[in-house]
Amino acid sequence: MSQATFSTHPAKPGFEFDKGPALVTAVLFILVGIAIAQAVDLHQAALYGLGGMLGIALYHASFGFTGGWRRFSVEKRGRAMRAQLLMIGVAAAAFIPMLALGSPLGNPIVGAVAPVGVSVLAGAFMFGLGMQLGGGCGSGTLFTVGGGSARMLLTLVFFIVGAVIGTAHLPMWLELPSLPPMSVGREFGMAGGLAVTFGGLALIALVTVIVEKRAHGALETPPVSPRTGMIRLLHGPWPMIWTGILLAGLNVATLLIAGHPWSITFGFGLWGAKIAQFIGIPVETWEFWNWVGPAKALGNSVLADNTSVMNFGIVIGAALAAALAGKFAPKVRVPMASLLAAVIGGLLMGYGARLAFGCNIGAFFSGIASGSMHGWLWFVMAFAGSWVGIALRPVFGMDGFRK
Repeated sequence: MSQATFSTHPAKPGFEFDKGPALVTAVLFILVGIAIAQAVDLHQAALYGLGGMLGIALYHASFGFTGGWRRFSVEKRGRAMRAQLLMIGVAAAAFIPMLALGSPLGNPIVGAVAPVGVSVLAGAFMFGLGMQLGGGCGSGTLFTVGGGSARMLLTLVFFIVGAVIGTAHLPMWLELPSLPPMSVGREFGMAGGLAVTFGGLALIALVTVIVEKRAHGALETPPVSPRTGMIRLLHGPWPMIWTGILLAGLNVATLLIAGHPWSITFGFGLWGAKIAQFIGIPVETWEFWNWVGPAKALGNSVLADNTSVMNFGIVIGAALAAALAGKFAPKVRVPMASLLAAVIGGLLMGYGARLAFGCNIGAFFSGIASGSMHGWLWFVMAFAGSWVGIALRPVFGMDGFRK
């Protein structure tokens, strides 16, 4: 435990870290990477490494969608939302031209493009509601679990349960009215697709600016960190804008290496299905797990699944970042009502993400960056669900809308 000293002059923060957790997580990160390389190949280990970098960046910038959406809804501050929109725009600037080429480096790539229908409407709304009760989105749940949050671990467990239930019900939802997958890149060409995507993102950003200025008179100034240089790099906090640009670059790298954009929640459904099989539930007889992609994933090791190894990297990378920042596993008491909200939120997010073809990463970030119309529908419905979730938070002893 560090000891406080008192001085008439403010001390510049130094570099303190949890030596034990930092050593354990660093060794664990390396050992898991070696295991993946030996069990599968270096290609898969590279994806795991990308996941680690994503986890570090997400943790150090606290780059979650849940808090940013809640802050805009409650406090009328849009800085976090604008960082998210910039991140998507930077990724789209690379994704849409690359997807138009089809094989920019000789390997085929596909975007996160999905049907637009009732399943997305319902699933995205459920996800938005669930992330406000659960306390984190898809990526937020992973990096906070890595940081040692016991409450978010509970959210993750029921996120997995909800995802498995979603795989059982998705074929039924897909029988409801739906339009085929639509991409602005295919509909309007590369230049038109970029124009539509940039225009939509800019319009939403403009709305956040207008709302914030009307509420506060001026836009919020980003806080100045007392740390600089290597100390800030290892301890944080990282600037939100630059972290968003970094996350966009890592998503582009994912597209090139994995052949598809960054996604999260398919891995949760796969983990849950593997556990269900182990305890005797015949998920292999379900229609979803007989489709080509899911059947292949269910029949192989989880280490062969791109999404899973990246998720592992995010968790361990965030744990390493938390240990280096001296913030690993903060001990807080969590009321029972808040734990119940975590359970409900996790179930809604898991189920909703499966119905909506992804979460805030796979559907919103990667979907819009790929030019998919389902990504825009996901955003509208998830934001609506988020408002309902914020209104329900006080029922579980959490903050909600304030007058």
